[in-house]
Amino acid sequence: MDEKSYYSRLLVALLMVLCFGVIVLQYVCPTSDCQLLHLASLSSRLGGRAPGDRMNGAGAGDPYSSEDGALFRFVPRFNFTTKDLNRAVDFNIKGNDVIVFLHIQKTGGTTFGRHLVRNIQLERPCECHAGQKKCTCYRPGKLDTWLFSRFSTGWSCGLHADWTELTNCVPSFMGNRESQERHRTPSRNYYYITILRDPVWRYLSEWRHVQRGATWKASKHMCDGRSPTLSELPSCYTGDDWSGCSLEEFMVCPYNLANNRQTRMLADLSLVGCYNLSVMSESQRWAMLLESAKRNLRNMAFFGLTEYQRKTQYLFEHTFRLSFIAPFTQLNGTRAASVEVESETQRRIRELNQWDVELYEYARDLFLQRFQYARQQERREARQRRLQERRRLRAKVKPWWGVTGKAVFKPTKEPPMTEQSPTFSEEKRVDAGQTLESETEGQVEDNWLEEDDSETILDYLENVEQWR
Repeated sequence: MDEKSYYSRLLVALLMVLCFGVIVLQYVCPTSDCQLLHLASLSSRLGGRAPGDRMNGAGAGDPYSSEDGALFRFVPRFNFTTKDLNRAVDFNIKGNDVIVFLHIQKTGGTTFGRHLVRNIQLERPCECHAGQKKCTCYRPGKLDTWLFSRFSTGWSCGLHADWTELTNCVPSFMGNRESQERHRTPSRNYYYITILRDPVWRYLSEWRHVQRGATWKASKHMCDGRSPTLSELPSCYTGDDWSGCSLEEFMVCPYNLANNRQTRMLADLSLVGCYNLSVMSESQRWAMLLESAKRNLRNMAFFGLTEYQRKTQYLFEHTFRLSFIAPFTQLNGTRAASVEVESETQRRIRELNQWDVELYEYARDLFLQRFQYARQQERREARQRRLQERRRLRAKVKPWWGVTGKAVFKPTKEPPMTEQSPTFSEEKRVDAGQTLESETEGQVEDNWLEEDDSETILDYLENVEQWR
């Protein structure tokens, strides 16, 4: 036989076998589910995402584990309940629910506020026009807003209103809007959110802002129905503003609201007599404010940290089931970061903001535990979907491997039949047949899931996150 003819026939035979295999595969898995299943398993083993899984930002792999180059492991300090950690809410943007953004100065709230009105995928996006500070954020099919923030409703409850002001003002403000529009809406759910920042860098950022002329004179500081008197809240400067002040001047003023601002703005001030400092001692006052701030922060629907932009984005999306269009960017080149501060000065700033320091440590611990809890929950749900998909494919492919899922029960010795026990013998045979049938199906399932024997170990390794 000619060698060339032999190789030609061999090639034709191989092509025919390949075509036959493709036909069989298409018959068994007409939608190529088997191939996708294999790729999903391979992806999970490599630590990546299965095809079709949502990537939170550009780049391969986990975008959260090495945020800011953090390499050392996070060790929780506080014990939180499952209710504290699982903050996913049933936010109904088409109903009457409202997100209320508590904007604390110099925490990156302006950037986050812009994300809320410009960067969320919505059925009816907010309408933002050039030259206008506010955007119109209406619900689908309604002339009603779902967002209470600086960039949607303006400073309607005062400039940088705190928790005490917002919780007393927002419901009445929304009620007034309803009466002006001549219709009544059912009771609303208000979901409060905020952003916190490292106290030292927030303090330095506020100093630089005040140094450039910022005053926030328009802030009302409403509490128990009134604003504080001048004696209750003296000013740190005599002129129109405090522009040009040195860091030392900024730090020595005992009435400076920059000191422990985050604790004060998140606490219920009515518990300590608002701005009347004679009600109780200073230490007792701040201890009560700190506990109130922790409680309010814990009960908020969501809060983020400036130092963890990607995790903040992830937790917001997980909480409200809303998705951002573009990923958040971690910017470390702020004006505060450019300030060279000696270690002794930083120590003094931390002492001035000791309550904010304690609040931030508490908030950071809660934030990272919530992030870890949400990621573990996401992995469990993804694993459950993979198992359900494999069971569906097993039901398709099982007949091709000669497994029908049924077994015939054949006892080695037929027990004698008597008039007293025919029913009993029949029940025994049925029970044994069912047992053998379930064992056979269990063996088939074990064979199909054999490739996932190490998934438990892999899941554990994936949960050992590297934290900042």
